[in-house]
Parts: sequence; structure tokens; C-alpha cells
Amino acid sequence: MAKEKTYFECGSCGHLSPKWLGVCPGCEEWNTFSEKKIVKEHTKKHKIDISSPGDAAIRLSEVKLGNRERISTNLQEFDRVLGGGLTRGSFSLLGGDPGIGKSTLMLQVAHKCPGLKILYIAGEESASQIKQRAGRIGLNGDNLYVSSSTEVKHVINQARSILPDLLVIDSIQTLFSDELSSLPGSVQQVRECSALLQQIAKKENITTLMIGHVTKEGDIAGPRILEHMVDTVLQFEGDKNHLYRLLRCVKNRFGPAQEVGVFEMKEGGLEEVSNPSALFLSDTTNDVSGNSITCIMEGTRPILVEVQALVSPSSYGTPQRTASGFDQRRLSLLIAVLEKRAGLSYTGQDVYLNIAGGLKISDPAADLAVVSALVSSLKDRVVDSSTLFIGEVGLGGEVRKVSFPEQRLREAAKMGMKKAVTPNFKADVADGVTEMKTAAFISDLF
Repeated sequence: MAKEKTYFECGSCGHLSPKWLGVCPGCEEWNTFSEKKIVKEHTKKHKIDISSPGDAAIRLSEVKLGNRERISTNLQEFDRVLGGGLTRGSFSLLGGDPGIGKSTLMLQVAHKCPGLKILYIAGEESASQIKQRAGRIGLNGDNLYVSSSTEVKHVINQARSILPDLLVIDSIQTLFSDELSSLPGSVQQVRECSALLQQIAKKENITTLMIGHVTKEGDIAGPRILEHMVDTVLQFEGDKNHLYRLLRCVKNRFGPAQEVGVFEMKEGGLEEVSNPSALFLSDTTNDVSGNSITCIMEGTRPILVEVQALVSPSSYGTPQRTASGFDQRRLSLLIAVLEKRAGLSYTGQDVYLNIAGGLKISDPAADLAVVSALVSSLKDRVVDSSTLFIGEVGLGGEVRKVSFPEQRLREAAKMGMKKAVTPNFKADVADGVTEMKTAAFISDLF
């Protein structure tokens, strides 16, 4: 007789438990466990055969390097993030918020690469919807095959039949295997379908790019093992209220990680932005206090951004501390340093900090620009718009060195910056910037 077994599984991370739990010990999410039943057939136990040697181990010096051919997408920003283009036979994952432009980006690749044969598995849209969007970006679709089949075996059979240069899965959460009883998008389905697609990508040398959903925290939905299975993890970021989009490489086995490509969403689709500094500084105001400019590094790319601060008397008992695009706890830390080390008082003052353009930054080199904007707004003194501030601020009020100072200063000179306030550095890195001011402590700014 078959024996039935009951267990509980977390729908968020796949953690298994013999009993129902209110909070998952794996991902700490509440009310995510659901009951599952499996039927086990009584089988005889088999002994492990240790007589078979399997594949023999070889010396590393005898291993032959495979030829990893790159496929250019003719989108320079996309190729930049991938490290030179799509690697043939690679298995990649693209995540991003709903409506950010993931499907549009894939159609842009098809439009820019008429010589590539592309199989597009549209699990979330019909073929007519794909045709309508393709018409807006000028894609005739002679090289694009569209299928609405979401059964993973049918997808694999079509891929083996067509043998495309690029297989696009939109999205992995819509695929399912009929051998599993769980619904599409569940942890088991995502894990099983991804494993089958990984095998077809490596065995048939088919470049595969999966689109994945994200959770409300911004992480890629599904089991964490999904990000370990793929060769490349791309994150499509951006604010729906702004036109720009950032394509960030989180993981890349064939090139450098943390590279960033910048796109701008327009009526005809996504357009590349070769000079993102000009995009974020296009509306800079020169005669208002509380504004300063810094240079952050996104991967190996320097980008100039404007930091805006507003300090005003508080109408409440507890002053407000609000930050947009910047870590609010970091803002409180910098205010405390200014009060302790520079003798400034923000007691009874509301402080609002904003990174212009809706950009979110985490580079510590922006600390000095934040400090400058806070002091400028408090004293109501305008900061020269041709001055660049780069440097990390420590708890002792010291200004610490940052990475890639040469690239930051070259980008500043290219954008017309004449002055720079930086930590101590060698004089030969002041490329194109006429006036340099060294700030060892934040008190040197005042």
C-alpha cells in the first residue's frame, strides 16, 4: 500500500516543516506555509555501488578552455553590462519591477539584431499584444518567433526544433511542468523549470534569458537557488515617475559584475544614454542654497549627481529627518557629526534630503556633498555649481579617501567642473580640474 505523508512548505523560500508555523525560520515571512501531501510507494532499499569509478579526475593544467563566443546585441549599454555581449550558451536572469520595461528591452534586442534567430516565450501576453508593442518600436519581427506555450516540455521541444540564437522566457514564473501538482510560480515549479532550461542551454548551446518577477522588497521572487543556477543576474531599476532606467549586473560569470547601463524610456521604446551625467544634471539650479554636486561610481562608470538639502525650523516637538534616494540612517549620522565636530546646531530644524532625478545612491563618496548641502541650507549660502565634492566622512569628522579618484575627476572636467573638494591625494590625478581644495576634516569646509 502507498503511504501518504503530510508536510508544510513556505511559499516564499521553500522551507519545509513537519508542522505548520506562523513565521518561516528561513525567510522570516508570516503566514506563508501551506499543506502539501506526497504519496510514497514502498520500495526496496538499494545499496550504493562504490565499484563504479565514474568520471576520472584530471589535472587543472590539462583542462582545455572552451571558446566562449560573444553575441553583440548592438545595444552598447546592454553589451556593456554583460561584459561585451551575450555569451553563447549562457543562462541569464533579468529581474525588475512590473512595468519597468523588461519585455520592451527584449524586443529592443530583437529589433537591433535582425541577424539573430530569437524564440520568445510569452507567458504573460498574447502574440497580438507582442505584435502591437513591436510595432511601436519599429520591429517587423522576421527574426522573432513568438509562442504562448507555458508547459516546459513544449518550450524545450520548440527550442530544439527552431534552435534559436536567443531563447527569451517571459516569465519563468509562468512556466510549469505537468509532472508536478503545484501551481505555476511556486517554489517547486520555478526550481524544476529552471533546472530543465539550464540543461537545454548548456547541452544545445542555446543562449537563454529568463525574465523574473520581484517581491515587494525588490528581490527576485522564487527560491534563492535560482540566482545560483544562472550565469548572469541582471536587475532593471528605475522610478516610474522618471524616464531613466538603470540596468545593473549583480552577478556575471563571464565578465565584471556591478556594471551599469543607462536607458531612457521614450514613446518609441528604450533609448541608450551614453552620457548619464548630463541627464542627471540637466535641471541643475545655480542660485539656490542647499545644492551640491558629487560623483558616484556605478560599477566602473562615474556619474555626476546633484544633492539637494532643505533645512527649515520645525513646527513640531520632534524635528523631521527625511531622505529620498539616500540612506536615512546615514543622514542622521552625518547630522550628528556636524553637530559634534563642526559645532553646528540642527536642534529644532527639519532636515529634508533629496537626490535629484530620483536616483538611489549608496556610494560613501557622496558624504561630503551631503554635508556641504546641509551646511549650505542651514546658513543659506549658495554653493558654486562648478564645484565637485567627493569624500567619505568618518565619525571623527575626518574626510576619508574614496576609490577611483582619477575617473571621478575626469568625468567632472568633462562636464565643465572647475573646482573640486576632495581628501588628500596625489597632484597628478587632478585631470582637467583647475582648482583643488583638500579637506582633511569637515571643519576645513567652513
